Amino acid sequence: MSITIEIKQLLADQKTEWELAGKNFAGLENVQVREFQFDGFSVKVQFNPGRIVSSAAKVDKKSIEARPCFLCAANRPAVQRGVTFGDYEVLVNPFPIFPEHFTIPAFAHTPQQIEGNFSDMLDLAEVMEGFTVFYNGPKCGASAPDHFHFQAGNAGFMPLDEEMVALKEKYGDEWEKNKVNFCAIKDGLRNFLVLEAADKMAITHAFSHIYTELEASQSDEEPMLNILAQYIGGGWRVWVFPRALHRPSQYFAEGEENILISPASVDMGGVLITPQEKDFFKIRKTDIESILKQVLLPVDQFDKLTTKLKQ
Repeated sequence: MSITIEIKQLLADQKTEWELAGKNFAGLENVQVREFQFDGFSVKVQFNPGRIVSSAAKVDKKSIEARPCFLCAANRPAVQRGVTFGDYEVLVNPFPIFPEHFTIPAFAHTPQQIEGNFSDMLDLAEVMEGFTVFYNGPKCGASAPDHFHFQAGNAGFMPLDEEMVALKEKYGDEWEKNKVNFCAIKDGLRNFLVLEAADKMAITHAFSHIYTELEASQSDEEPMLNILAQYIGGGWRVWVFPRALHRPSQYFAEGEENILISPASVDMGGVLITPQEKDFFKIRKTDIESILKQVLLPVDQFDKLTTKLKQ
């Protein structure tokens, strides 16, 4: 059963009940956007000062232990209400990127870790028709790595949604295995995988295979990745972006070289978020290329991964 109507109603109500949310969603109408054309696809840059909270979030162990968890019900504003779905609560995100933007924390305060929770992502995508559900790894844009959560935004907002057919044709390497259609895409900016299947078990198993291969090559607690998922016409489409870095060199640079961008799922989907006006106006195509190439898995490692997945 779809919860789309319920969450849309929740959003409408929260905009009037909750001043912060109302103000920030209204502010989206005046958000400035620049669009850059690449070969067969586009990248938008959004100037969104409200997102400084997330982009500049301190996610080291000490900083996290020093603050109350803002996704735990006990620490949330009294005015913030949600719609329950299984072990999760769908909440309005008060610092939106999308015209309809939700955060979906688990009730339990457990670490941000996709292993064992991927099928929940598929379930959410299925009941949230017309939305893209996304997951940011603990070192891939999640501003609350201590509390497991997904996010969701309206489908069609990210350029990637409309560009899939063209990207597959131009840059895709496609194969089928165990009821799943795979496509490895290298578009010169991003190296990523697309999985499509109508069988939930099959796509879950395919994702586990990717996870295991990445885990073997990375020493972290979880392989670095961003994931997007949609349910379209009776099946799932899942994008997996294997990562190499949390934040690009520009994030840490001093002076003129500094660009405060901490890429996450939405950036991978073709909407780069700049919370600072200076960055919005100065960013160039070459900066976008540099940032995405730094944080995503390089071509040689990505090719190794696809070879293993085909075996």
